[in-house]
Amino acid sequence: MKICVYAIAKNEAKFAARWAASMREADEIYVLDTGSEDDTDSILRKYHVHVAQAKINPWRFDSARNASLDLVPEDADICVCTDLDEVFESGWRKKLETAWQPGTTRASYRYTWSFEPDGSEGRVFWLDKIHTRYGYRWTHPVHEVLNWQGEGPEKRIMVERMQLNHHPDPEKSRAQYLPLLELSVREAPEDDRNTHYLGREYYFHGRWDDCIQMLKKHLSLPKATWKDERCASMRYIAKAYLGKGDSAAAEQWYWRAMAEAPYLREPFMDLAWEKYKQQNWEAVIYLTGLALSIQKRSRNYITENTAWGSLPWDLRALAFFYTGQYEKAHIAISEALKYAPENKRLQENRAIIEHALGKTSLAAK
Repeated sequence: MKICVYAIAKNEAKFAARWAASMREADEIYVLDTGSEDDTDSILRKYHVHVAQAKINPWRFDSARNASLDLVPEDADICVCTDLDEVFESGWRKKLETAWQPGTTRASYRYTWSFEPDGSEGRVFWLDKIHTRYGYRWTHPVHEVLNWQGEGPEKRIMVERMQLNHHPDPEKSRAQYLPLLELSVREAPEDDRNTHYLGREYYFHGRWDDCIQMLKKHLSLPKATWKDERCASMRYIAKAYLGKGDSAAAEQWYWRAMAEAPYLREPFMDLAWEKYKQQNWEAVIYLTGLALSIQKRSRNYITENTAWGSLPWDLRALAFFYTGQYEKAHIAISEALKYAPENKRLQENRAIIEHALGKTSLAAK
């Protein structure tokens, strides 16, 4: 089985060696350099990477990805698309070969998109950029996706324990994303995915009204049927209303988000956080209870680590403490510390709760 990695790069010298080393389990590695002015090219060649240069003008991620895919030889069985700020954990090839079955066209694998300051995982979901040499092309100027254009049905597999980690450059600008997303929506106004992404990008830029308008458009599109993403649009609408100072409208949209995807913790925790800021402790207890009743974490990009870490128990402990329910507060803070045992604030809160609990026990005697 011949496995080839392909990628695009521009001024990635700081990542090139690390990336190439993690990809060397492949038979061949191909990179399209789109205009580097640093040592990206020479570093990659030291690791026996095949490097070609090409200017993509006007710039589009789909055009660049397709040009890099075209570098992969015709006899490749599996193509693995990554970026130079990503790193595979050792042993990835064997896991992929074991999972790959006759007729497979595409594979998904675990992807850690971000890490917390202490090195623990942040946002985690499953990515699907491994595919057969033929039948696929990239589409959309940004947030590009692989489209199956082959004969017959697409056959997907999940590669358990295959892990790709993302270590981005925090100094890299996102400035090109917004105009490219606007272009993408102009080119395909009925495409639900990038309409959602554009509304989200408006939120990141603090353009509250544009965010609300675009995400309401997303919710109205006939193809916008994926409840997880619809829920995410409702949550960003709520956050945009908070940005405008309209907490009442925000709460309405949070409740809509919960109703849209009641199996996701994230909207429950969003509203729980707002109720915490309002010191509405009964609401915090209610909402964190609903969040914690959801036990299955989705494998898509919608999930957020905060909803699945210490935060639900942390807020719950505080709410119980401030309502005088010290035994329940102690249980909750102990659970929070299982997720973040080195967190000094949580440790201090446990000591305060235990002190209050001790006083209550003495008084009861």
